[in-house]
Amino acid sequence: MTLHEFPRLGERYWEQRLENGLLLRVVPKPGFARSYAFLGVDYGSVDTSFTRGGIPCRTPDGVAHYLEHKMFDLPEDNAMNLFAAHGGYPNAFTGYAMTAYYFDCTEQFAENLRILLRMVLTPWFPAESVEKERGIIAQEIRMYEDSADSRAYEDLFGAMFAHHPIRVPIAGTVESIGEITPQVLQDCHAAFYAPANLMLCVTGDVDPALVEEIARAESANAHAEPVPVRDYGPAEAMTCPTKRTVRHMEIAMPTFCLGFKCEPPARGLESMRREIIGDLAAEILVGESSALYTRLYDEGLINSDFSAGYESVRDACLFSAGGDSRDPDAVLRAILDEAQRLSRAGFDRALFDRLIRSSLGRRTRDLDSFESVCYRMCAYHFDGVDYFSFPEAYASVTPEDVLQFIRQVIRPERAALSIILPNESEESA
Repeated sequence: MTLHEFPRLGERYWEQRLENGLLLRVVPKPGFARSYAFLGVDYGSVDTSFTRGGIPCRTPDGVAHYLEHKMFDLPEDNAMNLFAAHGGYPNAFTGYAMTAYYFDCTEQFAENLRILLRMVLTPWFPAESVEKERGIIAQEIRMYEDSADSRAYEDLFGAMFAHHPIRVPIAGTVESIGEITPQVLQDCHAAFYAPANLMLCVTGDVDPALVEEIARAESANAHAEPVPVRDYGPAEAMTCPTKRTVRHMEIAMPTFCLGFKCEPPARGLESMRREIIGDLAAEILVGESSALYTRLYDEGLINSDFSAGYESVRDACLFSAGGDSRDPDAVLRAILDEAQRLSRAGFDRALFDRLIRSSLGRRTRDLDSFESVCYRMCAYHFDGVDYFSFPEAYASVTPEDVLQFIRQVIRPERAALSIILPNESEESA
């Protein structure tokens, strides 16, 4: 394995790419009793259209999430039982751009790592089990449909994007999962769970050579083929197809999400830079220390649940903000007005320096979190950049970059607003 050192952060990791393409990274944490392993798959809910072996493919919405549920099944037993027998605490999630499986333990690390790799690399989809899971996932979908926060975000993405599959909920719909068969799961596992499309990140007081030995043995017979070419639809216009949506639900107070459409950045370091720029713009515009946040809070237009930031998912990028409010339209108008003011007057360099130091400090402190390090290591790698290069990305950002972002992005024609109102409200879209 090759050692990569980052003196500026006081961090290092061992790296090895196996002959079958599986990428291994081990972040040593000497003296810790706890070990953590995270196996990321470069495959998420947006990967529904792709070309595999020269053949265009379109899968039902929700396959990535369905696969996540079914990967815990092994021919000999359910992986949850195997982990429990060896003191491992596993879990998994599906996002728009990545699926991940992980565990932490304080003993029997080697056996738990074997279970994790065997579980993810073994396609086992008995028809009866797949059919039983359909009802469980349908209940999960209905649960999210009853969540005002989830519906607000999903409605916002649907309003902002005309073609990109971020329009569709991660788990799909009750109707779309009805089209998922064992063969669909088998085909998508073969297409996206090849070793070359995976990354294993381990942190703790573990031996890198042991991780490599186990990974080689458990992935030796894994099916491998070229990773499909993904298709996220035609390039999106920078205007939103729908400007405003309203939905009524059983809630006590209106909640909302607003968004401004952004140009997708290039992959690699530029993608990380754009994220930093977008988050700094959010802090300057309407962060907790901003004058606008204070005014909106004092006027009762937002509460402590309000947040804003930059989001990017494979060619779909936006600046978003949301929370509870008695007048979401007034919040949107206030943000647009503040953006115009900043575009004319600019902002204080001392404010920029303070915010960038604070943001860099938070990221550096997060290096103490095993979960954060492994998640970000995988997510940023799949986006073409080494996460530990973030100090260089911060050093390259200027106040003019942030001001240009505000001028370019925070504009009425790029905005959409999603509102969830209490059922008794008479307002309509």
